[in-house]
Amino acid sequence: MKTICDFNFKDEKALIRVDFNVPLENGRVTDSTRIRSAIPTISKIIKDGGACILMSHLGRPNGFEDKFSLIQIKAELDSLLKIETKFCEDCVGSIAEEMSNNLLMGEVLLLENLRFYNEETEGDDEFSKKLSKLATCFVNDAFGTAHRPHASTTVVAKYFENKFFGKLLEKEVLALKKVMNNGNSPILAVLGGSKISSKIPIIENIIDKVDDIIIGGGMSFTFIKALGGKIGLSIHEDSMMEKALGIIELAKQKNTKIHLPVDVVCAKEFKEGAESKIFPIDSIPNEYEGLDSGPESVEKFKRIIMSSKTILWNGPVGVFELESFSKGTKEIGIAIAESTKSGAFSLVGGGDSVAAVKKFNLENEVSYVSTGGGAMLESLEGKILPGISALKK
Repeated sequence: MKTICDFNFKDEKALIRVDFNVPLENGRVTDSTRIRSAIPTISKIIKDGGACILMSHLGRPNGFEDKFSLIQIKAELDSLLKIETKFCEDCVGSIAEEMSNNLLMGEVLLLENLRFYNEETEGDDEFSKKLSKLATCFVNDAFGTAHRPHASTTVVAKYFENKFFGKLLEKEVLALKKVMNNGNSPILAVLGGSKISSKIPIIENIIDKVDDIIIGGGMSFTFIKALGGKIGLSIHEDSMMEKALGIIELAKQKNTKIHLPVDVVCAKEFKEGAESKIFPIDSIPNEYEGLDSGPESVEKFKRIIMSSKTILWNGPVGVFELESFSKGTKEIGIAIAESTKSGAFSLVGGGDSVAAVKKFNLENEVSYVSTGGGAMLESLEGKILPGISALKK
């Protein structure tokens, strides 16, 4: 990995792919996590005596749409960088080239939304070439889009001799490596969420890299039904039952322990405040559905978490969005935080898991929270991300 720490950016203009795809409300940023994550890279280049040209997408616009303009995040960026940045109302063409040419060392230029052009998502070569004209070197610091072979994430890299991993991208790659390649044993994967089908490729890829796999949340019911249990109205995928049994068999061959819930908090209605009862997970009455991990399951999972040295958490173990059914996910998060405090390395990734650690104020209590949902999932599936391979060539 050629990182920005391997280079002095004095008198260089760096084109940086950042991920500023942040939530907005009335034109204001409501969660600046992704902008904050890019600050160390930008600051390093400015401190060296270089200039930064930032490019990002925002949402899924259809052509030029004001509601997706990156001008809306400029105030937040200025506040975090503690400088007045410049804004270009285009990302390619004569205006962008002129503003880039006139950019002084120590200054930062934010380009308009890349996805105002279809050429960005099409990975268009000519569009990539136009972007490359704006700078002397390229830095990718957008892990969240590294799995997309888009113009700004992948194709543009071929036009630069000097291309680097930004600090965030480097941290993401190293955190994943720590889990997948060189983590201290016992290594644990906590996998949750509603569907087993979306996690099958991950399980198959990590099954011989980890010692234990906790399977919780909605996806556990497919396993329980496949094993002959009665799951009532609980969410499951009949088409995946054979696959679930195959995973249990594969785990035995690989000497990897699969841990399923033993009890579950159930209700007749999927709503906040619904009257709940606890049942063994394989004996749920017909009119009930499982909505959270039961107390016995949580205690079982906590013991495994506390004895692990490397932990990957991807997916909640209950409907944590509803307060009535959030206890299991919260307890799992607290246990991972405690295990981290005792010396374990913990990586949390995937939209719902990240939302859970934020909801329960645990994001500073784990080792690393990934900024890339889809990119992280594809990495866990063993795929080589195009945005990363483009930097290595």
